[in-house]
Amino acid sequence: MESFEDHRNHLVAVATRVLGPGGDAEDAVQEAWLRYSRTDVSDVENLRGWLTTVVSRICLDQLRSRTARREDLVDTHLERASSSPTPEDDAVVAEAVGGAMQTVLDELTPPERVAFVLHDLFAVSFDEIAEMLDRSPAAARQLASRGRRRIRGTTPATAPGREVVDAFLKAARG
Repeated sequence: MESFEDHRNHLVAVATRVLGPGGDAEDAVQEAWLRYSRTDVSDVENLRGWLTTVVSRICLDQLRSRTARREDLVDTHLERASSSPTPEDDAVVAEAVGGAMQTVLDELTPPERVAFVLHDLFAVSFDEIAEMLDRSPAAARQLASRGRRRIRGTTPATAPGREVVDAFLKAARG
């Protein structure tokens, strides 16, 4: 029988892609584990799908909470970059690229972000995404499409958080 631990890596990957690096993704997976441990899943035919739905909904709630609190994630990424080791370190490169990607994803609404990340990065079907978001499959498809267009529409010179990308490029050139 499958267990939560069989799917932990997948769930962390989903949460990290939706929420960004840091403790929020681990918190979402931990919350999913708590829900899993309190639920009788013996009738669940697709545990991975069920757990992905739970984590996605937790992430969606966290994104909505961020929006409500109006957190400025760009400042968080700039603080991380300024306290990082030397630019040559591989960890710095990964953090800067992750921060730039996170800045772009932050421009999407929470439902657009969930639909885009789950479909385009994890190949979750629109039927499953629709169920997670309490929308129709056509609406979920539209959310992902809108997210793709908004990401493509972010031009390099005017991209939000461009200072993060510029700082990364400057540090990489040393």
